[in-house]
Amino acid sequence: MRLALDAAGRAGPDVPVGAVVLAPDGTTVLASAHNEREAVGDPTAHAEVLAIRRAAAALGQWRLSGCTLVVTLEPCTMCAGALVQSRVDRVVYGARDDKAGATGSLWDVVRDRRLNHRPEVVEGVLADDCSALLTRFFRTA
Repeated sequence: MRLALDAAGRAGPDVPVGAVVLAPDGTTVLASAHNEREAVGDPTAHAEVLAIRRAAAALGQWRLSGCTLVVTLEPCTMCAGALVQSRVDRVVYGARDDKAGATGSLWDVVRDRRLNHRPEVVEGVLADDCSALLTRFFRTA
């Protein structure tokens, strides 16, 4: 999570969300990213989506079986869908997102029994640090 927080700190004018994809060994970093919506003018440039794309490129395949995505903020519906579609085995997040979260708070897309893949969810890792980063950003925005 500390690596994801470091990535979030590089988000510039964007909401400071950072994500890291770990290889199946749980220690090798395949990719990291931060929100880039403002920087590139792309509404899909969320940290999670960018990290997933980069990890798939690093592996040379779209299936991220065995991989873990670590992100500072609970994924939204778009990112939760990307987690399911990429076959990530586990998502670990810091701060809950009661307004747009889709991995347990507002929705629970990733654990919907109707889907063919359901990653494990671990929530609340360094939640206070992740929340504080977001709070600081929105107080000055």
